[in-house]
Amino acid sequence: MLKLKLKLIRLSTKLGFTIPQHVFGPGLSIAHWGSIVVHPDARVGNNCRIHSAVNIGVFNGKSPTIGNNVYIAPGAKLFGGITIGDNVTIGANAVVNKDVPSNVTVGGIPAKIISKKDSSELIVKGYERACHILGR
Repeated sequence: MLKLKLKLIRLSTKLGFTIPQHVFGPGLSIAHWGSIVVHPDARVGNNCRIHSAVNIGVFNGKSPTIGNNVYIAPGAKLFGGITIGDNVTIGANAVVNKDVPSNVTVGGIPAKIISKKDSSELIVKGYERACHILGR
């Protein structure tokens, strides 16, 4: 176990990630390397696609809970004891500090609902592209 933890630390340093173990569910897709910071108390569901310069952090001792099939665009910041629903798209550079219902797109500072369109298309396209690149 110690060997795996050391490997995680080395890879995190090399790639610019601070992503603790057991935060993300299966199907995590990291679109680009560099500058992703996730608090160890955050919880993220299945099939999350996350881009660079994202911060999922603590505020007042509480961290976000994020649902399944969530697309987090570059530069987004999520913090505090908020709940993000399933099939949500979080726009580039959005600052999310309030709960977000399922099946919407949010953006802006502070983030607001900008569309009633869910993220399933973005997640599926990202997964298909990754499979194509990996030859699966």
